[in-house]
Parts: sequence; structure tokens; C-alpha cells
Amino acid sequence: MKVLWAAVRRQPYQAVRLAGWSVAEVAPSWVIGVALAGAIDDGFGAGRPGTGLVWVGVLGLSWAVAAVGARQSLLALAGIVEPFREVLQAGAVRDSLAAGRIGTAAATMQVEVARDTFATVLGVLRTFVFTVAGVVVGLAALLPALLVLVVPPFLAGLALFLLALRPLARRQREFLLADERTADAVALTVGGLRDIRACGDEERAAAFVGRRVDTQADAARALARVTASRTLALGLGGWAPVLLVLAFGPGLGASSGVVVGVLAYILQSLTPALNGLAEGLGVSGVRLLVTLERLSGGRRPSAPARVTPPDLTVELRGATFSYGREPVIDGLDLVVPEGEWLAVVGPSGIGKSTLAALVTGLAVPAEGRVTVGGVPADQVDPQARVLIPQEAYVFRGTLWENLTYLSAATEAGVDAAVHAVGAADLVRRLGGYQAGIQADALTPGERQLVALARAYLSPARLTILDEATCHLDPAAEARAEHAFARRGGTLIVIAHRLSSARRAGRVLVMDGATAVLGTHADLPGRSPLYADLAGRWTPDLEHAS
Repeated sequence: MKVLWAAVRRQPYQAVRLAGWSVAEVAPSWVIGVALAGAIDDGFGAGRPGTGLVWVGVLGLSWAVAAVGARQSLLALAGIVEPFREVLQAGAVRDSLAAGRIGTAAATMQVEVARDTFATVLGVLRTFVFTVAGVVVGLAALLPALLVLVVPPFLAGLALFLLALRPLARRQREFLLADERTADAVALTVGGLRDIRACGDEERAAAFVGRRVDTQADAARALARVTASRTLALGLGGWAPVLLVLAFGPGLGASSGVVVGVLAYILQSLTPALNGLAEGLGVSGVRLLVTLERLSGGRRPSAPARVTPPDLTVELRGATFSYGREPVIDGLDLVVPEGEWLAVVGPSGIGKSTLAALVTGLAVPAEGRVTVGGVPADQVDPQARVLIPQEAYVFRGTLWENLTYLSAATEAGVDAAVHAVGAADLVRRLGGYQAGIQADALTPGERQLVALARAYLSPARLTILDEATCHLDPAAEARAEHAFARRGGTLIVIAHRLSSARRAGRVLVMDGATAVLGTHADLPGRSPLYADLAGRWTPDLEHAS
């Protein structure tokens, strides 16, 4: 409720608009009973069809008003929800950068879930409040004595639902967390699929995911058992008034038209409103709570203090990492001095991306150590390094926002970065820095150019390109790599083409359990794998492509 109130209070004009148009949207809930009672008692039942048609017309007019109100209410609701989403999105990006997490896409997904559930909860709450108010006013206008047959059982059902909301919310929360853990397990497994396959560890990976699926199924069954209490509350609050009105309404002086009108209030307004409230708070409300906890780090352990290393020398000593029984990286020793340009080559699934994860601190070795400037890699200030994966991340917004969210660059600085990595033509095609962009409107290569320019602008002096230029042509790839080399700092390139290895100062060849470090010139005589790659490499054809 605090979150709802804070978001509404930030947009007072939209809140007033929403309240006003909500009255119009629920207009049928206010007049349906009175109109039906009038049409029956004063119109058709009394032999005056003209009067009956007038009352029917009033009811029809209320639906027309409701249609206009529904449209305007959605616009006013969006005026509250979208600023709420933008606040969450900005906070999620700041938290991800501050904590050194690369999962900005995952955070964006959580923000979208929070936006949708927030809109649902706010929508059902305002519908419930205005609908109940309309029903009470309508019942009082028809026959005040009937309020005693409708309001007490309705309030009893509402109270029962609210009492059951805590255990229901707990079970719903457990289910949602189990669902997210399953998604995390699947994402982790899929991300390491090539390495898992290379190690022959499919059975262990399948069992790991299977345990998460079983836990989620148990949580779903527990949630289903608790949901029965919600059904009882809806029955008491939504259907008991119907029986009471049918049994005792005529004895309190209710005519046939009044009884029909009261039943319409209950069945067309009151019961749907209570159902909507139960669904909105019992499901969407809990999902909103869990999502906000995730965005705020509610279920993450506190992050260790981040350290800015004195230099950017990357060092691995006996580093070992595995996704199961067989290590992907086994006892690797490697030193990359600050300012060096290193290329990493090897077959698919051999552990090149795992090496990038170790250097950036996204993965921690099971044995040995990985440091940057003598600081454990997972404790290094994220502003000191930047990793660009193969699938470049671009978010909805302007091109300027996409290029500068890692830095506070001037337009001259952005111009220099864009020209350095070869993205100037893309900027002109999109219409300049203030042009709005969406990821699905860009080609994979264009998304990579945006990510390269963004990384070039960042303060990070350790850059890891994990096949970050694979969708560019060889000339564009060479231009981007040389740009980062001239920029200064340490450059590690997970090579997509052998030309990247030829340009680098040194090359690390990963070949299963062995790793060979050398230069493009001497490696063919020391590494059979590299000799085979070099023997099949045709520079003229590559540059021609």
C-alpha cells in the first residue's frame, strides 16, 4: 500500500483524473438496479412501456458513459504507472552497475513485471472502491432496509478474504520464488550449455534443473490448497446476499422490480468487484511484492565492498572451474599485464566465455584465484572493467541514453567514440542522438556497434570483448578492436576470427585440458590446434567478405 500511495501521490493530477473517470467507468454499477426496478415497477409491469423504455435508455446511456470513462481511466492510469516504471528502471540500472551485475536485461524484465502487476493492483482497487460505493448508494435509493441483507454478509466475506490473505500471500510468494529459481537454473544451464556438452555432464545438469522443477510443483500444490479459503470468502460475500434477498426481501417490502434491481447490483457489480479484488491482491499484489523485493535486492546477500585496483594486471593462478564433474578450465595460470592486447581462441564450448566470466567476477573459481591488480576479481569495482557479450544489450529509449548510461560524456566525447568504433553511419541513419530506438528495430550488428560505443565511453580500463564483433564485417571488427587498443587500458578479445588473434600482442589457445600462450608467429609451431586454424585461414577471402 505504501508503494501504491507513493506512486499516486507523485502524480496528483493523474490521480484526480483517474478518480473522476473511474466514477464514469462504473456508472452502470450505480444505476443498474434503479433502472431495472423502474423499468419493471413503473414501466412494463405497470402497463407503461414508454416509461420502461426510458429506464432502459438510462441504463444504455450509462454503458456509453462507461465506455468513455474506461478509455480515459486507462490513460490516467498509464499516467501514474509509466512514471512508476521509469523510477524502477532507473533504480534497477543504478543498482546493477553499483553491484557489478551484468544482468541488466533480467532487471528490465523484472521492471516490466512490476509495471504490469502495479497497474493491475491499482486498477482493481479503484474499481472495487467506486463499485461498492455505487452499489451502496443504489441500494439506499431503492430500499434502505435491504442494506442489512446485503452489506453484512458482503463485509463478512471481505473480512474472511483479508484474514486468509496473509497465508495465501505466503504460499503465492513461495510459488513465485520457486518459479524464479527454476528460471534462474534454466538460464544458468543454457548459458553454459556448450561447456556442459563439451564436458559430457548433461545428466548432472538435467538433475540440477529437475530438482528446481520438482520444488516448483510442490509449491504450486501448496498454493492450490490455500486457495480454497478464497473460494469460501467469495461464496460468503458474493452469493449469500443473493439468498438473503430472495428469502427476506419481499417481507421487507421489496417489489418484484426492486428484488430484480438488488440482484443486479449484487451479481453484476458487487460479486465481480470482490472477485477482482481477490485476484488482484491475492495474485498480482503478491507478485508485485516479490518483484519489488528482487529489484531492491531483498533476497540477495549484501554485496561485498568493491575495490578499485591499483593497476589492471589480470592474473589467474591455478584457476579451475566446472559446471559438473569435468572442469571447463583446469589449473590455468595466466598473467595479462596492464595495457596488453590478448586474444583468446579455441573451439566452441572449450571455456572461452567461462574465462571471461572469471575475469569479470561473474564466476568464482572452485580452486585457485583470479585477481585484477591483486584484488579478487569478484570484489573489483565494476567501473574498472566492462564486458561486452555476443548478444549486445540495447534498451528502449534514445540513442543518447543508450550510449551514455555508463558515463557522463559530452557530445564531443560521444562523437569521438562513435567515430572511433565506426558507428557514425548508424547514428546518421537513426536520425541523431535524440532518436528513439528499440532493440528489435536494429540488426545484431547495429546493436553491437551501440554496445561498443557505450563501452568505449565508459571509465573502464579493462575491456573484454566476448565475440562482441561477430556480427560485424572483418573491416568493421578490425576498426573497433584498434579503437579500444588506442584508447588505452587492457584489452581481452574472445576471438571470432583468426584475424583478431593476428592483430593482438599475444594469443591464448584453449584446447581442452591444455592452454598455450604465445604470439601469432610462434604458436603454429607450439600448438597443433593453432597450426590447423592458421593453415585453414585465408586472409584475402576474409577481407574480401
